Amino acid sequence: MAKIKLGDLCKPSAGQIKEDEDTLIDYIDISSVDNETKKITGYQTIIFGESPSRARKVVKRGNILVSTVRPNLNAVALLEEDTPNVTVASTGFCVLESKDDVDPRFIFNFCKSKPFIDDMVSQATGASYPAVSDKIVRSALVPKYSYQEQQSISSVLDKLTGIIDGRRIELLELDNLIKARFVEMFGDLNINPKGWVLKSFDELTYLITDGEHSTPRRSDKGIYLLSARNVLNHALQLEDVDYIDEEEYERIARRIIPQAGDVLLSCSGTVGRCCCVPDGLKFQMVRSTAILRFKEELNPVFAEYMIASDYVQKQIDKSKTASSQANLFQGKIAKLKGFVPPRALQDEFLLFVEQVDKSKFAIQKALAKTQTLFDSLMQEYFG
Repeated sequence: MAKIKLGDLCKPSAGQIKEDEDTLIDYIDISSVDNETKKITGYQTIIFGESPSRARKVVKRGNILVSTVRPNLNAVALLEEDTPNVTVASTGFCVLESKDDVDPRFIFNFCKSKPFIDDMVSQATGASYPAVSDKIVRSALVPKYSYQEQQSISSVLDKLTGIIDGRRIELLELDNLIKARFVEMFGDLNINPKGWVLKSFDELTYLITDGEHSTPRRSDKGIYLLSARNVLNHALQLEDVDYIDEEEYERIARRIIPQAGDVLLSCSGTVGRCCCVPDGLKFQMVRSTAILRFKEELNPVFAEYMIASDYVQKQIDKSKTASSQANLFQGKIAKLKGFVPPRALQDEFLLFVEQVDKSKFAIQKALAKTQTLFDSLMQEYFG
């Protein structure tokens, strides 16, 4: 199929804005874009004269924002509604405004596609902070479709996106249901209404350690090597993962072998996310992940949700290092405090979580099927 430059489907760049010093602006920076949902999650309302020097790109409804930094993260979004004040984006975005005979949602979907992401990653420069220029973004080659074809493609992809978003919302609602049940059964731990015994994590665990400190020898495939990015709240992310071979696994295993029921805790970068190790998962870790092996007085699933509670998260926030990259060291983890409700009550909570997880599994299976179809069509349309 014939291709055309992305920039030829868009109006010329509006460039940087100039406003009066006392003008109110609604500022969208890179962190305002959720790179998973591809949506703008918020903005900062400030006086233009007090805004950061990078707050200079005017945007309006229908514009597509493409982050030019770390293109592998694909932080792109479509501004669906005007904000109350002058809407301004960071210079870290390439702002695309479709021509009148081009469907903006077609451009938006193209900018989410794997061919576009791979193209941007291949041209990015800078080792620690890879980036591309606006010129590179606008030079990306797009399959040449008619306006009617663009609308048809957008309609199909948008319907699938709506289904995917709906199923993600269902999963979030089930997560919130578990959190509500936790509070119902155990109360607000900040005030300990039940009067339960309070102990340090050092007293509550057999083991607190972290992953491999030396740089493991990675492989193209084999055994999972997890880091903090793989530890989400109440789940493991095993899509973007490193691997080691059996020999390297055995070397690391001389110090620690993760077991089902251990609780993993992210302790570098985004600190404080936690989840239980499931049955049958063979892996090792790097030092950005801590492992906690609780004594029998705590059910691991209760421990996991207790760590995720405001009560323990506040302790973690106070305990982590305040540097360019936050860290939570073993000694600080050991000093964290937790409660010990009756084990029978903890086990009752576990049964509730297991029932909800069955519903989550069915939704996740349907979500994966829809995502596969979406990815297949994206490849068909833009590959």
